[in-house]
Amino acid sequence: MKFIGITGGAGAGKSEILSYLAKKPGTKVMLADEIAHGQMEPGTYCYQKISRAFAGEDIFLPDGGFDRKKMASVIFSDARRRETVNGIVHPAVREFILKAQKREQESGQTRLLVLEAALLIEEHYDEICDELWYIYATKEVRAERLMNSRGYSGEKVRRIFESQLAEEEYRRKCRVVIDNNGTVEEALRQLDEVLENMNFE
Repeated sequence: MKFIGITGGAGAGKSEILSYLAKKPGTKVMLADEIAHGQMEPGTYCYQKISRAFAGEDIFLPDGGFDRKKMASVIFSDARRRETVNGIVHPAVREFILKAQKREQESGQTRLLVLEAALLIEEHYDEICDELWYIYATKEVRAERLMNSRGYSGEKVRRIFESQLAEEEYRRKCRVVIDNNGTVEEALRQLDEVLENMNFE
């Protein structure tokens, strides 16, 4: 089994590529964001820690869960608070991923295990994954996508970009680069080529 980590800046178009990979036989895709949300559900260890750290903040839903949009707004505008949440959630996510990797390895059914994470490099998943892949799109293309598809303001896009790694760092750490500035079909062609040349020995 190969364990691949996929990353890229916000708006790089990772979702289409992950959706395509998930349909491949013997392939399982994990999304770190989804895992993190699961770790933050009411009643969990992470939920209790974050609730205490953000007591009095307007980030809670009526049922007690976190309002993701409000929480994102708070942590993207305050680096210290972002670090607080990351310091609670990321170790729990890493533990979940390591258990999943062991389980899939032992099952013998999974040929390719894929992990997508925005902070793949920052959280040192290169120490766990066999290799990292970078989905690349220029800042201009990414900004346009985020503003058009998600309705983000230019200021919100700027803040998100500032919180992410520089392109050079992605390229330095990732063995494979998929250029996703053009059509989805062009990106998928590159992906198929990479998959065809993979050595599973």
